[in-house]
Amino acid sequence: MVTLDIFSDPICPWCYIGKARLDAALIEAPGHPFTIRWRPFMLNPDMPAGGVDRRTYLETKFGGKQAAVDAYLPVAQEAEATGLNMRLDAITHTPSTLDAHRLIHWAGIEGVQTAVVSSLFAAYFTEGRDIGDHEVLGDIADACGLDASVVLRLLGSDADKREIVEMDATARGMGVTAVPTFVVAGKHAVPGAQATELWSKVIAEVAAQDRAAS
Repeated sequence: MVTLDIFSDPICPWCYIGKARLDAALIEAPGHPFTIRWRPFMLNPDMPAGGVDRRTYLETKFGGKQAAVDAYLPVAQEAEATGLNMRLDAITHTPSTLDAHRLIHWAGIEGVQTAVVSSLFAAYFTEGRDIGDHEVLGDIADACGLDASVVLRLLGSDADKREIVEMDATARGMGVTAVPTFVVAGKHAVPGAQATELWSKVIAEVAAQDRAAS
């Protein structure tokens, strides 16, 4: 098997789109050689723990209401073209994603990392839920087969906070400046929400190399 590391943030719309496009290629190749690992990258590493109002966040980031609308128009178009029901109007809050990344990290230990990532994306972009809220994260953990009581207890502590911050810093030290960024076999970086067709070609090439090596 070949490791596919995905540097992502669950409030990044392009990460959601990129995942959907990759998923489509993986479905077409059920015997694909990838072992997928989700790696933390925080778009807003200095975000307050309680997050901020979504409208204020976007208008500050993009320089006004119209600039924010213009910035998200291609996001909405690409999401629709990818088959995602992304309800951007339902999002009222931009959270810190430190705790969501902790949940993803713990999910990796339990072997349900991709399920948790999928649920976080859906909760935020489709349901408009606050994925910085511990109760929401507990619900997601429970739905993905994790022990919600344990997760809530961990979220109430400082468990793995430093580790997530350090992994985020390591990603930046590796040259990751935007997400999604996909790294194949620890060597080849594929930045951005690439088309399903590109992923199909990559999967075929990696599978051929994997067969030749074995």
